[in-house]
Amino acid sequence: MLHGYANGIFPMAEGRGNEALFWVDPKARGIFPLDGFHISRSLGRRIRQAPFGITINRDFDGVLQGCAERDETWINEPLFALYRQLHGAGFAHSLEVREGEALVGGVFGVALGGAFFGESMFSRRRDASKVALAYLVDRLRQAGFRLFDTQFLTDHLASLGAVEIPRATYHRLLAEALGEEADFLAPGPAPSPHEMLQRSSQTS
Repeated sequence: MLHGYANGIFPMAEGRGNEALFWVDPKARGIFPLDGFHISRSLGRRIRQAPFGITINRDFDGVLQGCAERDETWINEPLFALYRQLHGAGFAHSLEVREGEALVGGVFGVALGGAFFGESMFSRRRDASKVALAYLVDRLRQAGFRLFDTQFLTDHLASLGAVEIPRATYHRLLAEALGEEADFLAPGPAPSPHEMLQRSSQTS
């Protein structure tokens, strides 16, 4: 798995019930420039209201399951097992969005060198996935990451600042990022909404 990520490819399955995996290397790759994440006024207000709590690696399996809770999913049982192994080895991480103790959103991905490969996110409350991304981007900046790979570009991600780049450009950026050191856990607990938004305003 890690060798594949380091070579710019990522695994997928045709569906929940299909045991086979295949590797993907898109001609156009989605990435989030870490200085380009856009927090709209409405999202900023939502974060300031602090309706959610943010935790790190507290419920990796719960985030995996939340991401697979849809009619069509690329996360099958072999991928569940592989991501759990990567999490246990310290390479896969989750950021959880909570309403009280209830898990209402989150995002997970794989960290390697200075690259973070965002795999999937989910939301059970309005704006929960956007809040997760805002806190994730802040963490990646603070932890020293250089590349945030989103694999594909969707309209939702584009509205938040993600862009699409050619495969060759992605592979060059990936090689540079893999030569850097970053630590997803180094920033410690999630910051307060005020602290996160203040840093975001300074970098955007």
